[in-house]
This record gives sequence, C-alpha cells and structure tokens, in this order.
Amino acid sequence: MRHFRWSRIFALWIPALALALLLARVPQNRFPARAAPLEKSATEAVERNQTFLQLAPRSEKTYRLSAEVAGRAMTETSPYTSDVRIDSRFSSDDFVPDGNLGKKVWRKAEWVKFDHHMSGRRAFPEAETKVASFWTASQVYFAFWCRYTNLNIYEGEDPNKERWELWNRDVVEVFINPQPERVNHYYEFEVSPNNQWIDLEIDKDKDPFNDASWDSRFEHATRIDRQKRVWTCEMRIPLRSLGVPAINPNSEWRLNFYRADGPGDDSQRRFISWSTIPEGTSFHVPTRFGRIGFVK
Repeated sequence: MRHFRWSRIFALWIPALALALLLARVPQNRFPARAAPLEKSATEAVERNQTFLQLAPRSEKTYRLSAEVAGRAMTETSPYTSDVRIDSRFSSDDFVPDGNLGKKVWRKAEWVKFDHHMSGRRAFPEAETKVASFWTASQVYFAFWCRYTNLNIYEGEDPNKERWELWNRDVVEVFINPQPERVNHYYEFEVSPNNQWIDLEIDKDKDPFNDASWDSRFEHATRIDRQKRVWTCEMRIPLRSLGVPAINPNSEWRLNFYRADGPGDDSQRRFISWSTIPEGTSFHVPTRFGRIGFVK
C-alpha cells in the first residue's frame, strides 16, 4: 500500500519537474515586450542626425550642425581668438586734433585701460594707458592718455616727415582692420610723444608685409604734461584711406591698441597691448585683434 502511494506521487511529480526545467531554459527575449515609442524615436534621431552632423575640412577647424540639431545654422568658426571690445560712438562734429582730451566728446566716450605686457603675464602700472574712440560721417578718431616715467624719443627731427622705425622709441599704435574677413590685411598708425608719426599698410601674405609708401593722410597731435608725467595723443583717420566710404551703424571691425615705452633695448622696454598676445613676441598677430563696435 505504501509502495503504491509513493509510486503515484513520483509519477505525478517527475513530469512537473521536467516541465519546470524546460521553461527555465527558454531565452529571456523569447517573448519580448513591445518597444517603447521613445526608444524607436531616439534610434531614428541618431540615424537622421548622422546625416546632418558633418565634420568640415581640417583646415577650417569647424563643425557644422543642422538646424534640426542645433536649433539654427552655424557659420564657420572665427579665426579671431579675442573678444575684448570697445564702443565707438557717433558724433556729428569733426575737429582738427590738438592733443587736448578735455573736449566734451572725450568726456562722453567709453575708455578702455591697460598696463600689461602684451603677453598678459606682467603689469606696468607706471605705463598705464587709456584709449577712447568716436566716429563721424568721414573720420574715425582715437585718443590716448599715457602715464610715463622717462620719455624715449628721437630728438631734433622734423615731425612733419614720416619716421621709419619709429617703433624703436616711445609710441602709441593703432592696428585697424575694417574688413575682418581679410585677417592678414590691416593698417598701422603710430605717433610718438613729440608727434612724430608713421602709417603703414600691412599685408602679412606678402614679403615684405609692411608698405610705408601708403599714405593715409591721417592727422594727429600730442601734448606732454611733464609735471604729471602724462602725454596725450589724438588721431583722426579718414575713412576713405581705409577703403571705407562710410561706417555702417552697429557694424564691427577688428583692431588692437599698443604702446612701446621706456629706454634701452627691447629686453628693457615695455611692450603693452590692449588685447593680449599670449606668445608675447610681436604686435603683428591679427588673430588677437579685439573688436570695435560703431554705435549711433
């Protein structure tokens, strides 16, 4: 009787055990759940965006994203690596420079200040420099205010004549590019404390790159306050000399301001710039030009 009972129990239990083992071996994805719509959408988006996301040529160093991915079309990356900016405001009045910065137009102007070596790694408070600008229908003006300790100038020379290598003495300089898309083409203006001057057209794609035969007919004047140890400069540059018939309000050019200061050789002198040049070996690095915005 007991033997029969156990036989029936085993007869019922063994098939149940075999079925359980069989089900345990069924792969987990044998009966998959329906894919969520979000997963399908994301997959399609990845495949679609691979079409829109394109790597531009290496020389351009830029990526283009589709409007669908980025929300807007992107232009090529700018070659300029500085975002410092000065605003130049419009004035209806022209005047001949006399070096006096007490004029109302300069009191209302935006001034930028700098005293650091062009590399940005050292400050020279004794050579503090301030610059402002404004523009009219036919001219663009710049003003410099310069603190100094000792002046280093060419003595006894005619300031009416252009002075080659003026940069070997104390000077203020404006490098200005009214066509920022032509990165290597710009104009250079220099004035010394005793009002000597030089203007140059620069094209770094040429050799030599500086053309001293170019004549902008810019006007300039300086004043020296020996008691306060400050010298000032005003420049007036005709727009036509820059190849610009007129300035468009809200337009933007590229430029940088510089100053060479102090006696001695180049290892002793101070070379200061508004927009820094990290390598710190030359002023002629147009990709480091800052921005000038013309406001009306």
